[in-house]
Amino acid sequence: MTIVVTGGAGFIGSNFIFHMLQTYPDYRIVCLDKLTYAGNLSTLKGVMDAPNFRFVRLDICDREGVVRLFSEEHPDAVVNFAAESHVDRSLLDPAPFFRTNVEGTRTLLDVSRRSGVKRYHQVSTDEVYGALPLVGGQAFTEQSALHPNNAYSESKARADEIVLQYAGQGFPATISRCGNNLGPYQHPEKLIPLMIVNALADQPLPVYGTGENVRDWLYVEDHCRAIDLILHEGRSGEVYNVGGHNEMRNIDVVKLICKELDRPESLITFVADRKGHDMRYAIDAAKIRNELGWLPETTFRDGIRRTVRWYLDHREWWQEIVSGEYQSYCRRMYGDR
Repeated sequence: MTIVVTGGAGFIGSNFIFHMLQTYPDYRIVCLDKLTYAGNLSTLKGVMDAPNFRFVRLDICDREGVVRLFSEEHPDAVVNFAAESHVDRSLLDPAPFFRTNVEGTRTLLDVSRRSGVKRYHQVSTDEVYGALPLVGGQAFTEQSALHPNNAYSESKARADEIVLQYAGQGFPATISRCGNNLGPYQHPEKLIPLMIVNALADQPLPVYGTGENVRDWLYVEDHCRAIDLILHEGRSGEVYNVGGHNEMRNIDVVKLICKELDRPESLITFVADRKGHDMRYAIDAAKIRNELGWLPETTFRDGIRRTVRWYLDHREWWQEIVSGEYQSYCRRMYGDR
């Protein structure tokens, strides 16, 4: 089987490529990535020379380039991770989010259908559902109404609708919606790696508002296993929620990182809250458990420990990012603290 993985130089996409190459050594994996600031080619250096792996620098909105690639590789399946994904950036400039997340998805779907792709999978997010109240115990199911509250989640919701339109017309497509991931190779603009990197440098740990916002966390390897199952066994036209049953307040996540790194909680610095900041996400993953037998294997505490250890052992990887473009981004978002 030949699988095109878009956005494969990013966080979850790269981990998925590693998982697939290890699990299915007879598969051919073709990674398509534009290499924006969030894509790092050094992430893939361990597989670049593998005989069943190919990397192509390409924008999913480049229809001619996608057509050319598909005519060369004749993929059996496509897994679309490619997306602009950082909410803060979507508040500053929403245009790239709608271009990549909506029009890029439409381009991939159209070329996939015309090329005879046998399965298309869209990696989405629980943020398309909007927010939940802190009390009451509700959780998002696949039947929950979509209520995106920022440009990022709105663009992902629109992309999901397009995928379901294609599936309704007979094209074999599935969607997964996952909560927050943690693990290796995550860009240090996201909460957990940002806190790890800043704590290691004894820099302030910026936390939005009072840090009461709750997220459902999942270790990235568990997410990759879920996508693998959906790709091979999921029912076309279906949405599958993927969650870790690890609801944590942001402030508690940051305090746990301080403890793991033996850093004082006095580094925590509360900053002005994000506009339209969703208060709580929680996922009901009963469908994928009952239909496909998937369950998360990594607890949040173990996931944090493994993630902290990875960033300690791979300083060169993230220091290259932190020393450049990301520093100017932090100054824009948080000021010179």
